[in-house]
Amino acid sequence: MNKEEKFVITISRQFGTGGHEIGAGLAQRLGVKLLDKQILNEVASKFGMVEEAMERIEARNPLWRDDFTQFYRQYMAGAEYNGMEHDQTSHQLFEAQAAAIRKIAAEESCVIVGRCGFYIFRDHPNAMKIFIHADDDCRKQRIARRYDMSESDAAAMIVDNDYSRELYTKTFTGLDWTDARNYDISLNVRRFGVNGAVDFLMNCFSPLE
Repeated sequence: MNKEEKFVITISRQFGTGGHEIGAGLAQRLGVKLLDKQILNEVASKFGMVEEAMERIEARNPLWRDDFTQFYRQYMAGAEYNGMEHDQTSHQLFEAQAAAIRKIAAEESCVIVGRCGFYIFRDHPNAMKIFIHADDDCRKQRIARRYDMSESDAAAMIVDNDYSRELYTKTFTGLDWTDARNYDISLNVRRFGVNGAVDFLMNCFSPLE
């Protein structure tokens, strides 16, 4: 990846690995935009979702902005429950999101967390695609500490979020979310921590002497 030209860094991550924080740390160090909430707002605007509706979703699930899959599942489930006909299919929703991401990335360098960024930018000439993972015990402990809950509840959150991300990725890309061949770097963060992972990845972006 050439930092002297427009670049894209995509972060895919297992739930509970600190992948979002790692992405934010990289964006800050590199002085570029972190794409997360911004994407959701643009997609919501395209599909006529008012701010009040998003606030209701957020009240039910404060973590929704960290996981587009959760947002997508709740939105679709709610629409189906109300018997609404979908003028836009789920694939159109995904394509709207992907178009929003591509538009921003064409204008400036950025770090993208989730959203199947590894697939959207699979042919990009100056992209670095990263997968962040860790063992279950490490993730359970981190989630339990962060949200002040038992490790058993943390384990349930991990199962649900990992399943959502796996299903979302398989549905829209046809690829295995955890297949290392989809990425340039697959990093186990157990011994790094968030700051250590950012330090390690920054070294990976340094040009070879």
